Amino acid sequence: MRLPCVRAREPFRVPAVDTDVDKEQHISEPRINDRIRVPEVRLVGPNGEQVGIVRVEDALRLAQEADLDLVEVAPQARPPVCKLMDFGKFKYESDMKAREARRNQANTVLKEIRLRLKIDPHDYGTKRGHVERFLKAGDKVKVMIMFRGREQSRPEMGYRLLQRMAADVAEFGYVESSPKQDGRNMIMVIGPHKKKAEAKAEQRRKRQVEAETQGVEPPETTTSQPAAEAPAEA
Repeated sequence: MRLPCVRAREPFRVPAVDTDVDKEQHISEPRINDRIRVPEVRLVGPNGEQVGIVRVEDALRLAQEADLDLVEVAPQARPPVCKLMDFGKFKYESDMKAREARRNQANTVLKEIRLRLKIDPHDYGTKRGHVERFLKAGDKVKVMIMFRGREQSRPEMGYRLLQRMAADVAEFGYVESSPKQDGRNMIMVIGPHKKKAEAKAEQRRKRQVEAETQGVEPPETTTSQPAAEAPAEA
């Protein structure tokens, strides 16, 4: 008996991808000048004035006459919005702003304070001072109560102690996470009212004001001039 002939299947082939288009889609910078390949654009002048919808050739000619670049600022619009600007200067200023933002950025740190259910009033005052200091600096604080032995049967006492702590430091922070039982511990998280960067800036201003009231130059501007050569006060 003769078996029918079966044609083998051709292997699946991945369709070719235009690498130039793929690269262009992954470019983070805006398209400028000859890279703008649309028939017309909505043009904005160098001072923000609305020129209107013009052909891309006319927009490029205006940019060349003004010794500026044609930069696509809103590619999703129809037609795309382009602006006449000095792209090199714009990119430099953007990089400087981003660098300054990273320099001023401060990450919030989660500090931890541990309490005992039967804490001494003096120890409680010390712990509360630590919490206030952390919140003033812009950090979060995790307040933890550790239960021992029979104390585990009195969780309401731990809850009241944490609520007392939250009320005592309400001027500097708020309850971000309410008291929760976690095994033999009870945890509450208090967040600062001010962000880390704001707290640091305020601390710098306070140090500068204190230095000025005491007649001493701030640390940033202190010079090595001897005291005898300093100008006398009026």
